[in-house]
Amino acid sequence: MSEESESTGLVHSTDEVLATLVLTEVGTDRYTAPDLDGHGVVFGGQLLAQSIVAALKGNEGMAVKTISTVFPRAGRSGVPIEIQVDRMHQGRSFASSSVTLTQGGDRLISRSTVLMDAPEDDLIRHAAEPTALGAPDDAKVGGDHPGAWQFRWVDGVDIIDPDLVGPPELGVWTRWDGAPSDPVTGQALLAFATDGFLIGTAMRPHAGVGQALAHKTLSTGVLSHTLTFHEPLDGGSWYLMQNESPYTGHGRAYGRAHVFDVNGNLVASFVQDSMIRPLSQNSSGL
Repeated sequence: MSEESESTGLVHSTDEVLATLVLTEVGTDRYTAPDLDGHGVVFGGQLLAQSIVAALKGNEGMAVKTISTVFPRAGRSGVPIEIQVDRMHQGRSFASSSVTLTQGGDRLISRSTVLMDAPEDDLIRHAAEPTALGAPDDAKVGGDHPGAWQFRWVDGVDIIDPDLVGPPELGVWTRWDGAPSDPVTGQALLAFATDGFLIGTAMRPHAGVGQALAHKTLSTGVLSHTLTFHEPLDGGSWYLMQNESPYTGHGRAYGRAHVFDVNGNLVASFVQDSMIRPLSQNSSGL
């Protein structure tokens, strides 16, 4: 289980997050990486980003197509991340790896199956369109610090206040101010951002339940996350995440989203399973 929705709390500078993507090789397909300290537990978006960077090591010329991740337990904040890559297949068009992240040698905190591919020309093409696009300047600022992760709420929606309710939908514009434009960094930074908003989206229809209560009266966390990339990305550009939660019940929430660029082009899609239940039921969250 990973920490979720850190976007509603701490401010992450772009350079701080980029530093967590610098992997130190300690053996064949083995790496260590720093944690973005300050959350109490490791943010799941950071683990997604680090897994993408690790999987692409030795697969130059390819990009991640899909990453499917399970978070069996929370990681400890401030403790280095240990990364093991197990290569399942390396071909000219496709490659696949399993990426396991641990702490302290044996504490498993995430495991991803990563499919990578090389660019190909279209045979056929179609893509979903945004339900409403607008522009970043039309949205309410959530975090807008220079040189940091910037995000804005479409229609001024507030997922933090437990007393504000609405449909289980949330539009969020996101970008990383000052991020380099290389495609690996673009995929990693978007992955970081996708982890943080679907639990709040699931809470939105329910009075008395909101992100402000997470880890206070509510035990919440991301259980699994699958992200598919459709187009190359630039981490410093604005992207719109259109989040929705079709189902929430039995202490779980299911969410999904499409990601569009400012011109309305579909660039990525993701789905997430998460946990939302009373904190008193199990203070450890599992």
